[in-house]
Amino acid sequence: MKNSNFNFSIYGIRKYTMLLSLKSIFLILLLILSISLKINAHNYHISEHIPPTQRVDSSNHKPLILAVERLDLYFDSLVGKRVAIVGNQTSLIGKTHIVDTLISLGIKIQKVFAPEHGFRGVADNGEHVWNDRDPKTGVDIISLYGHNRKPTKDQMADVDIVLFDIQDVGVRFYTYISTLHYVMEACAENNIPLIVLDRPNPNAHYVDGPVRDEYHKSFIGMHPVPIVYGMTIGEYAEMINNECWLHDSLECNLFVVPCKNYTHETKYVLPVPPSPNLRSDFAISLYPSLCIFEGTTVSIGRGTDSPFEVFGHPLFPEMDFKFTPVSGFGSKRPVNENKLCNGYDLKCLGMQEVNKLNIDWIIQAKKLLGDSITFIDQPIFFDRLAGTSKFRMQLINNVPEEEIRKSWEEDLINFKATRRKYLIYK
Repeated sequence: MKNSNFNFSIYGIRKYTMLLSLKSIFLILLLILSISLKINAHNYHISEHIPPTQRVDSSNHKPLILAVERLDLYFDSLVGKRVAIVGNQTSLIGKTHIVDTLISLGIKIQKVFAPEHGFRGVADNGEHVWNDRDPKTGVDIISLYGHNRKPTKDQMADVDIVLFDIQDVGVRFYTYISTLHYVMEACAENNIPLIVLDRPNPNAHYVDGPVRDEYHKSFIGMHPVPIVYGMTIGEYAEMINNECWLHDSLECNLFVVPCKNYTHETKYVLPVPPSPNLRSDFAISLYPSLCIFEGTTVSIGRGTDSPFEVFGHPLFPEMDFKFTPVSGFGSKRPVNENKLCNGYDLKCLGMQEVNKLNIDWIIQAKKLLGDSITFIDQPIFFDRLAGTSKFRMQLINNVPEEEIRKSWEEDLINFKATRRKYLIYK
């Protein structure tokens, strides 16, 4: 009897063990299925935010895909991290801001660092930008064009990783690359990785202008590069890092997400203005040549409907084209405000593509004014824009254009050799 009871107990234990094993296997299978569904759902939601694009590289007819649209290459690096975004109105995935997209995908956006012109891109040229809070998401916006231009140690203390996504235009005195420099420096000092989401440079197809010398380093000329340097902002970040241009030769833990199907010859129409006065692709192409006028008494159309598409002065000879700069959006105190200017509408020139820095216009403007007025009325600012005082002296001494260009040649050859090391897109 005891033996029979013993056998019955063993049978019960075996039966219980088998049921437990089957239950465990079922639970494991259920867990695997659940994880699989979550991964598929995750990938589905990400794919929703990669919009179809009509931008095409004319060389191979494949659609251009911006780095920000390639979520699969950087999304996993953000999961579970406190993320800071360096961005503005250009930081879009399709028509949606990257901040909104990442929040909708469950990423913790700790704060946004905003460059010159602010997070929404509406502040005037050189205008002090205050810290703020985004009313839509409640995310703190820290200005890098206000009390400080480099993120402070306290501002970086609650950040695990930084994401940089700003549309550049490829010109040395356009300050987004200066903001990039200081963000890289802050990341290096605080041992925080930086991801740069690359974007096309609408002026990437040529390199031209005087190279900045060491005596004229400023926020509008941080690095020894020509006025037009022919690199995307991702390529430029690699150059900053590897040429040891950060303070004390620091090295940033940098990862650049490249665009896909892009070359420096790819035609790219910017979906939104990168700053208040660059309102058209034509203005962006003329910006390198006309911005040098900012150190003179000549207006380049700030305060009109065509900034960086015209230039003129009240003392120019009588001309068919006239314009009057007035205070308004993006131009609170324009040069020659409320004065009728005679000048040139460059849209009428029928220019198809700009392939060099045009200095003929500034030479011509100086000749038109003659001795009637001081032409370069802000010499320090002019030299910082040019990156050298030599160009100003060449203009004053009426040096011919060919000779001015020849004086740039050696520095340009040296820069192009440096640039070549960091090109992502051949």
